[in-house]
Amino acid sequence: MPHDTTLIATIAAGFVLAFAFGFVAVRLRLPPLVGYLAAGVMIGPFTPGFVGDIGLAGQLAEIGVILLMFGVGLHFSIKDLLAVRRIAIPGAVGQILTATLIGAAVAHLWGWSLAAGLTFGLALSVASTVVLLRALEQQRKLETPVGRIAVGWLIVEDLAMVLALVLLPALAESFGGAAGGGAAAAVAGSPWMALALTLGKVAAFVAAALVVGIRVVPWLLERVARTGSRELFTLSVLATALGIAFGSAALFGVSFALGAFFAGVILSESELSHRAAEDSLPLQDAFAVLFFVSVGMLFDPSILLREPLAVLAVVLIIVIGKSLAAFAIVLAFRHPVGTALTVSASLAQIGEFSFILASLGIALNLLPPESRDLILAGALISITLNPFVFAAIPATERWLRQRPRLLAFLERTPGEAAGRDEAPAGMRDHAIVIGHGRVGGAITPVLAAEGLPFLVVDRDRQRFEVLSKLGMPVIYGDASIPGVLESAGVRRARLLVVATPDSFLTRRAVEIARAANPGIEIVVRTHSYAEFERLRSEHRGTIVMGEHELARAMLLHALRHFGVPRERAQLLVQDEPGAQVEVDADRR
Repeated sequence: MPHDTTLIATIAAGFVLAFAFGFVAVRLRLPPLVGYLAAGVMIGPFTPGFVGDIGLAGQLAEIGVILLMFGVGLHFSIKDLLAVRRIAIPGAVGQILTATLIGAAVAHLWGWSLAAGLTFGLALSVASTVVLLRALEQQRKLETPVGRIAVGWLIVEDLAMVLALVLLPALAESFGGAAGGGAAAAVAGSPWMALALTLGKVAAFVAAALVVGIRVVPWLLERVARTGSRELFTLSVLATALGIAFGSAALFGVSFALGAFFAGVILSESELSHRAAEDSLPLQDAFAVLFFVSVGMLFDPSILLREPLAVLAVVLIIVIGKSLAAFAIVLAFRHPVGTALTVSASLAQIGEFSFILASLGIALNLLPPESRDLILAGALISITLNPFVFAAIPATERWLRQRPRLLAFLERTPGEAAGRDEAPAGMRDHAIVIGHGRVGGAITPVLAAEGLPFLVVDRDRQRFEVLSKLGMPVIYGDASIPGVLESAGVRRARLLVVATPDSFLTRRAVEIARAANPGIEIVVRTHSYAEFERLRSEHRGTIVMGEHELARAMLLHALRHFGVPRERAQLLVQDEPGAQVEVDADRR
């Protein structure tokens, strides 16, 4: 029988081209997201050849939004946010306000209304979750203090955008837009009543989700998990995400995005959250690709020729305006320049929330149709440029270190916030421990128990405050900056222990310490074979490969378990190469 294959053709073309262009993007060392958007452009109505069904693509994109927001909620951690709340919350709010005002000012020059300008600026203010997480993973900074700040900052931005998606429909008519439906339509002509009713419905939904959902959904998932059926468990996760998203829209009048976000938050409280995330990840990825493809289908490439100056202005707002605002805010909270540069680079792009907000703004007649093309152009270009922005961080740090007065002005001296800008006057022949994470935190208690003099240098502000309250000698700052190690008394120190996995900081700290005190003993850790070889060839001291130390301990346990005598097992483990290397001056 003849039947319509429009849906199959749209999905097939979207996936095939997304794969092809995504693979090319990765080979060019660009985020695959650039390829997905380009695939959408190729099957959109503004380019020749096959044209996908925009209506169907929009519905598929809606599923993508639901699963994206479900994933955000599933990985939402109140503990992680609270850990960096002192910088993430005011920083994100300040950066959103700054970018929104800049965008509104530029839109005013184009003759847009105030409502259009504010909505436009808001769409440019939020970074892409997908791009930021991938960038931090590639830089190996996701689990570092600066990575936690960037992720916490983004969580606050996401929450702000979720709130914006709720409030825009309620306020649209009062700003000259179309009625947003729901609460807005029920009390047309009274924007404050519409806002109050909308917030009331949202509060009722949140209460129902957190009070009832957290009790019912995890209990239900546990019962499903006990059946041992993998496909039934995966189905229960998807049913939860889509069911809560649709139900929240039908019963409470809130957006699919908000419903999906809280579905993820509910599941995140379950002990099965990691399995839920793992099982739903393939579908999240697949529909996220279709979401970006559908966004690309709406992009008119001719905007690059028709409005090149407008596109340039949008890119400058995203890459320069947002970054400078974030850079200034991080420095204002007395964090090192390296942290400020990484956070600002992380936010120098826009993504999924910008597209969602732009589509909503156009649907509510708050934004002119050409705003979508400008926002899409800004997203494509900023995401493409983002790897180069990250690559420029080391060069920028070197440039600043060559200008110590400027660096001191920006950082307001590393030890200033500590109230202690140098090691105690009588401290000599001490150990300097850089980084007080899992490794450094295991070293200092033993040194303290043995009565050995030591001092900690850490660039994590929260950790510094905790150590200070405990009475531990600690200096707040980035050890890759010469003044910080000088303050720690590196010229009088006996031992330098670099316990941080940051390879750039390790190399720079070793160089500074060796130049100031050629006789200092140095112990460093690394997880990279390339870094291991570089340190071994350039510096004398002890280099510890963490993975090998773990491997040796596990090997010893395995040998003893098989009945190998202790002396023989220890000899075999000591012969296991590469775990620890002593590099002396004769071998350089």
